[in-house]
Amino acid sequence: MKLCDYVEAARGDREVDLLIRNAKLVNVFNGSVEKSAPIAIYGGKIVGFGDYKAKEVLNVKGKYLLPGFIDAHIHIESTKLTPARFVEAVLPRGTTAVIVDPHEIANVRGKAGVLFFIEAARRLPIDIYVMIPPCVPSTPFETSGAEITLEDVLELLDYPNVLGLAEFMDYPSVINCNDVTIKKLLAASDRFKDGHAPGLKGKQLNAYIMAGIYSDHECTDPDEALEKIRKGMYILVREGTTAKSIARLASIIDQYNYTRMALVTDDRSPSELYELGHLDYLLKKALSVGLEPLTAIRMITINPAIFYSLKGKGAIGVGYDADLVAVEDLYNLKVDLVIKGGQIVAERGRLKIELEPDTIPRSFLNSFNVRMDKLDFRIKAKSNRVKVIQVIPDQIYTKLKVLEMKSADGYLIANPGRDIAKIAVIERHRGTGRVGLGFVKGLGLKSGALATSVAHDAHNIVVAGTNDDDMLRAVAEILEMNGGEAVVKDGKVLAKMRLEVAGLMTDRPLEEVAEEEKELIEAARSLGSKLANPFMQLSFLALPVIPEVKLTDRGLFNVKTFELEELWVY
Repeated sequence: MKLCDYVEAARGDREVDLLIRNAKLVNVFNGSVEKSAPIAIYGGKIVGFGDYKAKEVLNVKGKYLLPGFIDAHIHIESTKLTPARFVEAVLPRGTTAVIVDPHEIANVRGKAGVLFFIEAARRLPIDIYVMIPPCVPSTPFETSGAEITLEDVLELLDYPNVLGLAEFMDYPSVINCNDVTIKKLLAASDRFKDGHAPGLKGKQLNAYIMAGIYSDHECTDPDEALEKIRKGMYILVREGTTAKSIARLASIIDQYNYTRMALVTDDRSPSELYELGHLDYLLKKALSVGLEPLTAIRMITINPAIFYSLKGKGAIGVGYDADLVAVEDLYNLKVDLVIKGGQIVAERGRLKIELEPDTIPRSFLNSFNVRMDKLDFRIKAKSNRVKVIQVIPDQIYTKLKVLEMKSADGYLIANPGRDIAKIAVIERHRGTGRVGLGFVKGLGLKSGALATSVAHDAHNIVVAGTNDDDMLRAVAEILEMNGGEAVVKDGKVLAKMRLEVAGLMTDRPLEEVAEEEKELIEAARSLGSKLANPFMQLSFLALPVIPEVKLTDRGLFNVKTFELEELWVY
């Protein structure tokens, strides 16, 4: 349509497509809630307020009308759903735009994985904005299935719906001016660059920001978040399945700071997405810890739209896209109606439109190169004192412990009585046969084993258990499914989930996937684990950019020193 068509519609000389009557308008510009004049929509945009001749009139009967919700940072792969299945799940809950970082699938399939999401952005009925992952792999201390090179970054930045560069996880390479890292930053000098800087402060934080990185979603400490805000950063307050920060940071979300903050999910498990919701749940969570409705709503609408320069998004105003959400009240926040681009797309939790299914590249369906006959999880008892990864519930941070271990026949063994399991990370992409071995405390396992091919960020296979036989059986099940998760006890598979797309996702409905995840969690609890989601917790134990200590296929990694370390303490 031509600009003059919209202008003519705005002045009332052209019939509009839709007129919405009897709405209580949530105005994120001035923080007011008021009975609105009729809202006129033409060609997918809001063209005016007042009485207009319209092809269709919608009476919302006093419901509150909010801007469409925007998730400013999510890895869709974490939902274990392909893009179309994800949209099928979140659009009825009011999410009309997401900013995605596809570094999970990029670690498995490189540039092709990123293009998979760019293609999804072209055909799906929500706005999918893509950030190009610059740190694939996240560090040189793990083995991924692919790499995103400088040449890839330069090419991918030119695609539609690409906003900039995703989280710079390898913050030492930024601070120390690694040549390739600096070239990637310069390639996107005029684009937004997301941060990932847990615990960074003082002059090191200054250096990180000076490189042009202006957001961070890793804050769990109010003082850390305040320092970053004062120095010019945006804080993305994460409430994911494993890392939960709304309650931790609520004390600083006030009239002075909230304009530099947004609510994001980052990682969201299928069962939580199905049972609790997406951004609609984050709104309720924010209200439960004392935030005012208008503050919380701005943090998933106008704030991210301003941060990322999303023209026409995040507000209900003349010239803005007609992405609207109707709710009964501002405390229950149950989504009743969703309008996207002026079209009713969901009502009372159900989609009213057909979605084009994802086309899965064949190479995504066979992404494993592991020989079971070469796997050996035995750990020699060079010393009975070893470094152990201590799990912190509801966080992806860990602690380093030095503990005395039991041994048998010259090998160290798990000690379920002290809540110490053995853990292994198996390189699954390149057939190297490499296996990182260690111990973890806090999973709660009294017997059996858990395994998953979702292991941030290189997505090798991670398995933890009380005995080697069950660990091996769990890994075999993962390979049999071409990716997924499994719980094993005494050689028997108690529960499993197939993730056939790059070992990360599945092209099945959320309800089915969520049910399988519930069965996995229940099976893990039968082994003794009391963690809310032991598989999400397990998947982050291989992530070598979150303090304090992690395990990769190359061995035990100290994030503070950014070095691989020997397991034993002599």
